[in-house]
Amino acid sequence: MMVDVDVEKKTLNVYQELTFSNQSNDTISSIILNDWNNAYSDKNTPLGKRFSDEFIRNFHLASDKERGGTSALSIVDENRFLLNWSRPKDKPDLVEIQLNNLIFPHQSAKLVLTYVVKIPSDKFTKYGYSSDESIYIKNCFLTPARYEDKGFIKYSNVNLDDINNSLSNYDLEVKIPSGFTLFSELNQVGVSNSVYTLTGKNRLDFSIYLEKNITFSSFINNDLTVYSNLKDNRLDIIQKSLAIDKVVNYVTENIGRYPHDNITVSQVDYERNPFYGLNQLPSFISPFEDSFLYELKFLKTYLNNYLKNTLKIDSRKDNWLIDGIQIYTMMKYIDNYYPNMKMMGNVSKIKLLRGYNLVSLDFNEQYSYFYMLMARKNLDQPLGSPKNKLIKFNEKIASKYRAGLSLKYLDSYLEEDIIPKSIKYFYSLNKNHQTSRRDFESIIFLNSTKNIDWYFKTIIDSRDIIDYKFDKLTKTKDSISFSLTNKTTTNVPIPIYGLKGKEVVFKKWIDEVKKDSIYTFERNQADKVVINYKNEVPEFNLRNNWQSLRPFRISNKPIKFNFMKDLEDPFYNQILYVPTLKFNLYDGLLPGMRFHNKTILDKPFTFDLNPSYSTKTQSLSGSGVVSVNQYNRNSRLYQVRYSFSGALFHYAPDAIYTRYNPSVSLRFRQNNLRDNRKQALIFRQVTVNREKSNFVVEDATTENYTVFNAKYFNNKTEVTNHFNFSSDVQFSNKFGKLAAEIEYRKLFNNNRQINLRFYAGTFLYRNTTSDFFSFGIDRPTDYLFDYEYLGRSENTGLFSQQIIIAEGGFKSVFDTRYANQWIATTNASFNIWNWIEIYGDMGLIKNKYSKEKFIYDSGIRLNLVTDYFELYLPVRSSNGWEITDPNYGQKIRFIVTFSPDTLINLFTRKWF
Repeated sequence: MMVDVDVEKKTLNVYQELTFSNQSNDTISSIILNDWNNAYSDKNTPLGKRFSDEFIRNFHLASDKERGGTSALSIVDENRFLLNWSRPKDKPDLVEIQLNNLIFPHQSAKLVLTYVVKIPSDKFTKYGYSSDESIYIKNCFLTPARYEDKGFIKYSNVNLDDINNSLSNYDLEVKIPSGFTLFSELNQVGVSNSVYTLTGKNRLDFSIYLEKNITFSSFINNDLTVYSNLKDNRLDIIQKSLAIDKVVNYVTENIGRYPHDNITVSQVDYERNPFYGLNQLPSFISPFEDSFLYELKFLKTYLNNYLKNTLKIDSRKDNWLIDGIQIYTMMKYIDNYYPNMKMMGNVSKIKLLRGYNLVSLDFNEQYSYFYMLMARKNLDQPLGSPKNKLIKFNEKIASKYRAGLSLKYLDSYLEEDIIPKSIKYFYSLNKNHQTSRRDFESIIFLNSTKNIDWYFKTIIDSRDIIDYKFDKLTKTKDSISFSLTNKTTTNVPIPIYGLKGKEVVFKKWIDEVKKDSIYTFERNQADKVVINYKNEVPEFNLRNNWQSLRPFRISNKPIKFNFMKDLEDPFYNQILYVPTLKFNLYDGLLPGMRFHNKTILDKPFTFDLNPSYSTKTQSLSGSGVVSVNQYNRNSRLYQVRYSFSGALFHYAPDAIYTRYNPSVSLRFRQNNLRDNRKQALIFRQVTVNREKSNFVVEDATTENYTVFNAKYFNNKTEVTNHFNFSSDVQFSNKFGKLAAEIEYRKLFNNNRQINLRFYAGTFLYRNTTSDFFSFGIDRPTDYLFDYEYLGRSENTGLFSQQIIIAEGGFKSVFDTRYANQWIATTNASFNIWNWIEIYGDMGLIKNKYSKEKFIYDSGIRLNLVTDYFELYLPVRSSNGWEITDPNYGQKIRFIVTFSPDTLINLFTRKWF
């Protein structure tokens, strides 16, 4: 292969001679080539759709210049006949070549290809050209796809680093511009006149780095050369060499010798798959030694590249094997070299913080918490799922960590170093052959001295959860007897520990938990008995895992108070407290203290109480909610929540309201968890009591009321399309209402975006003359107290200009502000530049004893942070030219939200 790099045009001109050897027993009439660089050619490729699905906007908004692709492709056979080629349907990043002559088993064919590779910007995936003129070439060339089971594997590029190439030998001549230097894990045979000659045998893939300002350094360990530019400016070259040498030797000893002469470990590789937790810490916080941080980052990245370059498995279908071996090896490395390391490093030495489980947790225990984070949300997926089927948090973190935990679990159960030996043997099997998970399974079964039929079926291929607790425990001075309750149907081996203080005095494995069985062990002076004490088993709930054996105890779990936030501590009932500060016009500043039990992991039962003090009225106020969550593991109805909430605040300068809200919510999802469609049914009874106010003149019958409310939501959202449908029905002794709302957003290929909203509502009956319960045209009265109005009873002044897009959704204020029979409105906006949009609203309203009335408005929308901070500047409406009004400032409307959950959701939605 000859490659001519044009840095100015960001292209590669390629001449490629491809010799395809048919090593199967099948006759081949066509060949599939991976052309993953072409995934960057269009917004509608599988890669583009993946970006949209994960709310990554930069690819859709990018210019054609920033995108990549493959063009001018020509293919001839060894007889110089031009061959026909095509791209399979919906797979624009594959090339299918129709051969003129069949390739029989164990024969070969030679093809000559010429094509031009347009290198994409690295801002999409970190592969491609960067602003500092460096280029990272990855998956840019046409390579034969993996062949197995009578066919080629046809995977598209969806940014998962799981290309399935056939095992190949490479010979390259790469011509680069002067002033640049090339680095690659391929062997460098020679350099002449800026032409690099590279070669590689038995390769699955390779990378090429071109740099003008050299950042890579070479480190030699025995016969392996490591090229790395992993960042850490606080370590000198000797310290880095020692860390790299330590990691390379450890991996060689515990897995096997790397079969190639060179390997690259780059900063880009680390940034694509960082050590989550470490990479979230600000640079000025250094709870770990610089050498440890560098060592851990290098270990993770080195293992990732080492395994992907050598394990010849289907890296999409069997990716859990790569993840499992990587995390398992990392955990063993920490146990071996840093057995006392804590999750928060040196922070654990601060006496004031030692009461936090987050601080005192052993370093390797964090993996279990990341898995449980998703399991408690009922979002975990089987480890054996193909990588492209995993939601992002599972693909990047939870499933990866659970895979390592699962191997460690099996290692702890089997003992005798069976897992380390099996990994070594499996690794050696990959030297010259394609393999699969079945090969790994066979090796484990062959080496195991215990029955492990349960392991792959339950731990790998299902999302069954594990949860045991003690039952009927009795004790004597010399022994303890107990039975175990299996809270799920998952029956797997579980370890039982006896503790005296923090010292383990016995450990026993129960291979199979049988109903009504009594287990008796020698006590060995234990004062506590614990299920799964060292968390070897990826268990769903650790809070019910221990029993005290002390003669006198008030509670099995004492209460522990923690400031701000903490990880769940299974040995305590935790109450978290944090100061709060809220504001509304009538209460003024509301300093308070929030008490709750919401640790980082979701719980079946939660409470959240927030008493506060109104500085303006010098009285108590606050809110609170108590919830019970029920999760259904194998149903589209995946969550049922029962809750009761209450609130007490001022709704006017001289009057308070109290609100009580028992509710039941049912949440539904698709069987494919990557599908962003969500549905919910909510039933609630809202009771409101309002003191009479001298500042708010309303019908006295609106002071106290109860409303039954049922809602249905159905939404699906991504970068390019958003759709939401909701319906709402309300009943009280004063009225009955029915309403529906549709929202639609579309981001077009020219990067213009349209937002549409349709709302319609009607009264079913109405037994009041007040407009308090009527449909709001520009500002709902919010009689259910759902919205965060800063001054909900204001009719003039700045606080009256706050708008919440609900009901009519108009931005201009009309003489008629309510509809007491029916309403039908449409709201639209269209962006003209960046966050500047034009908006328009129109609709019909109908009041009793009046004809229906058509109204409209229009203006400019400054969409600074969607749903968080927006400004609406009216221009023209049914009132006339609003922009010429001398009091125009009073007509500007704004959206402002002080709830951090709204903003946080903008950043976390792509993960879940």
